[in-house]
Amino acid sequence: MRRADDTQEATPVRHRQRWRDLSLALVILLGMTAVVLLSRWMDARRPAFVVREADEALYVSPQTARRMSLAFNGLVADWYWLRTLQYVGRKLDAYQGDIQLDDLSPLAIQQLSPLLEQATTLDPKFMAAYEYGAVVLPTIDAEAAIRLTRKGIEANPQEWRLHNYLGYIYWQRGRFQEASAAYREGAEVAGAPNWMRAMAAQMEIKGGSRETARTLYRNMYEESQDEQVRQLALNRLAQLDSLDERERIGQLLENFRARAGRCVADWRELTLTLQQTGLRVDASGAPLDPAGVPYVLDASRCAARLDARSPVPQK
Repeated sequence: MRRADDTQEATPVRHRQRWRDLSLALVILLGMTAVVLLSRWMDARRPAFVVREADEALYVSPQTARRMSLAFNGLVADWYWLRTLQYVGRKLDAYQGDIQLDDLSPLAIQQLSPLLEQATTLDPKFMAAYEYGAVVLPTIDAEAAIRLTRKGIEANPQEWRLHNYLGYIYWQRGRFQEASAAYREGAEVAGAPNWMRAMAAQMEIKGGSRETARTLYRNMYEESQDEQVRQLALNRLAQLDSLDERERIGQLLENFRARAGRCVADWRELTLTLQQTGLRVDASGAPLDPAGVPYVLDASRCAARLDARSPVPQK
């Protein structure tokens, strides 16, 4: 009798679990359906793809998209995020030439700001979108980048990283006092690292220095979860190292000219001196840049310059 009673009691529990599982599955199905329908609704209202800004305009405002997405804002935000990356990716594929992630101004990506606005309106806690906007958007529309980051700070007051992004934007634009204020405010957020306060002071004293730039990009590399952003930071750190090296090489070239009355005609004339100052050289005696590519000797200007084949950014 006891086993029969136990079976009778377990039956309603199993029914409730089954209904709960079915309900959860239905919610997921409805969410995916909403995303698909929204995507089709928007695609049906735009012409065939041609790489022109007119064809890439948004067809609903962020607020409208938020209402249309019902309770599935996160899923729709992900869709807008993927669309943002595809939009920039198409532009990059069509571009002929070297370009860095933090200066995509030659691509004419005017729709980047509205797309990021869509994603962060649908999901105000979308940190990846805020970081991407802080790195990519300033050279396209600096004020839009600032508005987006401030919007993120308002929606996420506990995120000190957003203050870091804002400080970076201001630093890029040479607005060092505003950058200092952004870092100072971020330093007050619970959990913020000590270097945020140090960056506030550094911005006021020597905001435009290579030392400040090196600190910024080192922090960017260590803090970012985005591999593109981390690679950008490494590229910029290599560029800063190259600038330091070329200054040292330039001074050695000037010293040689002062003694010999002419510029160095071949790196081998300076190889020993280059090695004594700690610079790396290859088998031919040419100094190497941070990527291991030999610098080019510009005898007409008595200077060293980056080889066009070097991955170190030219500008």
